[in-house]
Amino acid sequence: MSAPSPSAMTSRQATPDWYEKGLPHIWLPYSQMKTASPPLAAVRTHDTRIELADGRELIDGVAAWWTACHGYNHPHIRKAVETQLATMPHIMFGGTVHEPALRLAARLCAMLPGDLERVFFTDSGSVSVEVAMKMAIQYRLNKGETGRTKMLAFKGGYHGDTLATMAVCDPEEGMHHLYGTVLAQHVIAPLPVDDASTTEFLRLLAQHAHELTAILTEPLVQGAGGMLFHSPDVLRTLRKAADEYGLLLILDEIFTGFGRTGTLFAYEQAEIVPDIVTLSKALTGGTMALAATVARRHVFDAFLSDNPEHALMHGPTFMANPLACACANASLDLFESEPRLHQVQTINAILTEALEPCRALPGVTDVRTLGAIGVVELEKISNPGALRQKFIAEGVWIRPFRNIVYLTPAFTITPDDLKTLANTIYRVLSS
Repeated sequence: MSAPSPSAMTSRQATPDWYEKGLPHIWLPYSQMKTASPPLAAVRTHDTRIELADGRELIDGVAAWWTACHGYNHPHIRKAVETQLATMPHIMFGGTVHEPALRLAARLCAMLPGDLERVFFTDSGSVSVEVAMKMAIQYRLNKGETGRTKMLAFKGGYHGDTLATMAVCDPEEGMHHLYGTVLAQHVIAPLPVDDASTTEFLRLLAQHAHELTAILTEPLVQGAGGMLFHSPDVLRTLRKAADEYGLLLILDEIFTGFGRTGTLFAYEQAEIVPDIVTLSKALTGGTMALAATVARRHVFDAFLSDNPEHALMHGPTFMANPLACACANASLDLFESEPRLHQVQTINAILTEALEPCRALPGVTDVRTLGAIGVVELEKISNPGALRQKFIAEGVWIRPFRNIVYLTPAFTITPDDLKTLANTIYRVLSS
């Protein structure tokens, strides 16, 4: 990476005025504000690069928290935003609809298998899961089944930071255990990945089926739980179990959806159809906030009634924001016109080869890849923040967490940049 020119350095401040004035008023996410390193001042993004106020440029290895699948500032998405901005930036979705939202809903349902045909738009992944949970609970209530209001979720799982979703995350290893005494109580089981865990899962399911409405999981990858992979057979087990006990199956594709695991949606690899699926992150190509909860016909039909209380009483103010829907439609255009899934295959091949040497490093317990995900798991990471600073010093943006160092790059990343990311992980972990 070349050093910035003197003219570039003089046109930018190492500590801009807006940074100095604004930082004392910001509460950062997932950060102990007393001890955290100062955040970087970013001034521009393009392709797979982040430009900083001091003139440095970083290769982004995590695609803006797994969202920027087409890279930053893709011209097709940018043009769609500009066009929509000039026409209608926003309008309430209560009593009015608009072309970007309806066209997007129709396109999503055409992509999804079976009769997943009703889309409820929200503006964040956590809320889309909350809506899925509300759908599943009210599905029972509208049928008069008042005792079946709990979810069966899984150890290692993560579904968001809002109050309802915290209750279906891993209660012990997750980041929300401090809230345990105030959260709703659901059934948390081991993911059925082998004979022992399957036996325990089926035991808990039989014990609690009378009070359950749905099974909720992340397909193929438990992301924030540590990038934990499982086979498509696990999803088949869950679908069979849900059918046997008359439960809904909710799949959280917020991280895995739109190509990240090698297929457009992760659960395609199991050849099953969920009853409800949640989508976000890469839905807009990492440009604007948008999420969707998509339900099958029988779920939607349970809300059709002459009784107004049987309606789904949920409505975010910026639901189906036209700008965000325009972004999402443009993102889907790119999946149709550019070879995204082929690019994911190429990324997987490069990551598999380039990360493999890390397996021999002291403290490394596993190296694994799936689609455009590469993971180096360690026995422990004592100070993730300090490790992050080492990566920044090497010119890359990588955010270790728990006991893993991982890559989830944009699908458009160049082979050279991808190899630089992987080689930097090896070099830093070797030092």
